[in-house]
Amino acid sequence: MNAKTKKREITDSLSPRAARLGDHLYPVIMAGGSGSRFWPLSRQLFPKQLLRIIGDETLIQQTMRRVVKGAPPDRVMISTNPAQAESIRVQLREWKDPLKDNFVLEPEGRNTAPAIALVALELVRRDPHAIMLVVPADHVVKGQREFDAAVSLASGLAMEGLLVTFGITPIRPETGYGYIKPDRKTLLAKQGKLKGHPVDRFVEKPNAAKAAQYLKAGDYYWNSGMFVWRAATILEEIRRHQPALSRGIDGIGRLVEQGASRAVIDEEYRKLPSVSIDTGVMERSTKAAVVPVSFRWSDVGSWGSLDEVAAKDKFGNVVGGRVVDIDSKRSIVYGDRRVVATIGLEDMVVVDTPDATLVCPKSRAQDVKKIVEILKKQGAPEHLEHLTVHRPWGSYTVLEEGPGYKVKRVTVNPGGRLSLQMHHKRSEHWVVITGTARVTRGDEVFDLRVGQSTAIPVETRHRLENPGEDTLHIIEVQNGPYLGEDDIVRFKDDYGRTADR
Repeated sequence: MNAKTKKREITDSLSPRAARLGDHLYPVIMAGGSGSRFWPLSRQLFPKQLLRIIGDETLIQQTMRRVVKGAPPDRVMISTNPAQAESIRVQLREWKDPLKDNFVLEPEGRNTAPAIALVALELVRRDPHAIMLVVPADHVVKGQREFDAAVSLASGLAMEGLLVTFGITPIRPETGYGYIKPDRKTLLAKQGKLKGHPVDRFVEKPNAAKAAQYLKAGDYYWNSGMFVWRAATILEEIRRHQPALSRGIDGIGRLVEQGASRAVIDEEYRKLPSVSIDTGVMERSTKAAVVPVSFRWSDVGSWGSLDEVAAKDKFGNVVGGRVVDIDSKRSIVYGDRRVVATIGLEDMVVVDTPDATLVCPKSRAQDVKKIVEILKKQGAPEHLEHLTVHRPWGSYTVLEEGPGYKVKRVTVNPGGRLSLQMHHKRSEHWVVITGTARVTRGDEVFDLRVGQSTAIPVETRHRLENPGEDTLHIIEVQNGPYLGEDDIVRFKDDYGRTADR
């Protein structure tokens, strides 16, 4: 079959199939980010995707709102890890039923190919014709109509067995992205101004000279990290190009069918090779295609990249929170709770949070991840999570801690309640500050009001809930030899969480 015949068949096939493509489209949000490049605002358990960097919604909320234009929420799959799943559930509760939320959890990160294969395995079981729209949770995309058009064209190509990626027109000689060169001589499909071409070559993160050359040539695109393909096709290509990974995924599929425990399945997943979908499959496949797109895109890879997407004042500054500035230029300044005062800064980044402050030149913003690595090696909690941690029922804030004790302020939303739980290592003492607390302690159930308190002994089943219409605030004092958040056994939970998450 020659290229012209192939083009006509695929192009003509888009119109009659357009209505049916949506019936098989499954957006897959990749949400396993590490939270290192936007520290101290992001943390390992609260990464960039959960931040309100641009606009009133977090990046993952924006991503969810974007993809549900083409598929109902109950077909959106979330690929993440158990440590982040709870925070994501809180942010997506507008769309997701917590008991039917389509989360596919990795016990540990094994790169993108295993994560995508795990979702594809589940989708093939549900729908043999499933088309996956794979999108990162933490990218900024502006232009819904243009995005939808690109997904429509790519879905038609995916139905023909192609692996499609979106190409972004470069705006600078970026060395941190992969590049794609399309085979412009072969036009696979056209829809309006959009065109689909086979991929001529992939280039992994070039040096500065090469990046400048590609920008000047005008025939290369940035690799967006967004893909469209049939779930069955990507599994076939993984089998062809990554046989070890394919054998491992097939083994996990058999374990699922046999009803194996979560622990057994997780142990097999940890044995999978760590492989990127780009280098491990896309760059080797003869089925790779690219659709150059017109929507605005940024991966918001560091504090310095906010210049591309955030609103600036008349001096070129990006300012957020409680900031008082005099004569600064082209700087990024963020204050959380305290007032941050700056004078005469140029091309600087200043970010202040309740437990950590960052100050660096914008040109060194990529080095923030090195700070996170140092904190991790030191065992410092500041790399892991914020003082305030959000939960489906409300939040808690660590006020003070030391050897054998921890003091928290716990906030419970009206109608919210924690799981029925128990701790092996610690006791707790609760004092009500505002609202009414309904307490389950062993076989007892009773209410506490402002100024009243109760004690929860070690290894005692207990639950805290808010039966009122006002927000409940309590002070919780923990005592014991170990006060980690993983010392918890859940017996009943309203949010689908198990004992280990």
